[in-house]
Amino acid sequence: MTSSDSAQQSAGTPAKAPAKDPWDLPDVSGLVVGVLGGTGPQGKGLAYRLALAGQKVIIGSRAAERAQAAAGELGHGVEGADNAETARRSDIVIVAVPWEGHGKTLESLREELTGKLVVDCVNPLGFDKKGAYALRPEEGSAAEQAAALLPDSRVAAAFHHLSAVLLQDPEIDRIDTDVMVLGEERADVEIVQALAGRIAGMRGVFAGRLRNAHQVESLVANLISVNRRYKAHAGLRVTDV
Repeated sequence: MTSSDSAQQSAGTPAKAPAKDPWDLPDVSGLVVGVLGGTGPQGKGLAYRLALAGQKVIIGSRAAERAQAAAGELGHGVEGADNAETARRSDIVIVAVPWEGHGKTLESLREELTGKLVVDCVNPLGFDKKGAYALRPEEGSAAEQAAALLPDSRVAAAFHHLSAVLLQDPEIDRIDTDVMVLGEERADVEIVQALAGRIAGMRGVFAGRLRNAHQVESLVANLISVNRRYKAHAGLRVTDV
């Protein structure tokens, strides 16, 4: 104990609690994960990887029959339902719908998503003859649009930079990449980090609040350019953490 510690204690001032280990993450293995847009490449791939890790997963679609058919293809206990039922039955809801339907989908599910942790992984992109480019929504980002449309939900952002091809490939055991996680509440961010860490090879890394989501979403346009040039399925690693 240092002299300053002794002086604090003798003066009746409580000692500071030790800083929380940023890698001390909660156990999320018992949570039910719903994936809106779970029949699309990204959503289906995430559902497959999480179910493979032992997570209970429900994939959602506008048509329950389509979701059920996709769930049957995935196996590993994955269930399929329409989007509303998926939202109601899930503890965490990943939004993996196309950008064009993002706002309308969330607006229609506001009641079902009340109180839920909603994880947005949508990337607003445009495409022309020069390739992919980032769009900037009026709210600033897809994640901020979700937060504006879902005032009674807890919104985070993650899983933007994952290759749907790698996620869906059963021959690949590990996906060595980091997942940048953004959110307003530390407890919610840590839940999403822990969920990312359930997938072999992945790690969830805190990357700021939702106001910084635009840069993260936009980076996907750069990764698409990388992949096209090098015939790859590039991801990200954050160094020195």
